[in-house]
Amino acid sequence: MSFEVYLLTVIGMGLVTYIPRWLPLIWLSGRDIKPLFVRWLKFVPAGILSALVLPPLLVNPATHEICLWRPEFLVALPTLAFGWWSRSLGGTVIVGMLLFFLAGKLL
Repeated sequence: MSFEVYLLTVIGMGLVTYIPRWLPLIWLSGRDIKPLFVRWLKFVPAGILSALVLPPLLVNPATHEICLWRPEFLVALPTLAFGWWSRSLGGTVIVGMLLFFLAGKLL
């Protein structure tokens, strides 16, 4: 590939990343936003996180069926409980890694 193709690719990727973030900022700046809409927006991060995290934990990649007995999901539950209880990111990561290692050996 030539330098021009790489340059156009990087510029295109920058635009594709920048424009969706820029448009709502420009469109919503200076406007009064209804409190119901603001309240709804507070749920967006949790919804996006759930959409990113839950499918790999619950869906069997071979059959595309939901399975509650996947090792990833079984490890995620006590790891989530530990994180909720301890409020420690480092401790939660360590507990999750140890539990995943043990699940790989036992299951």
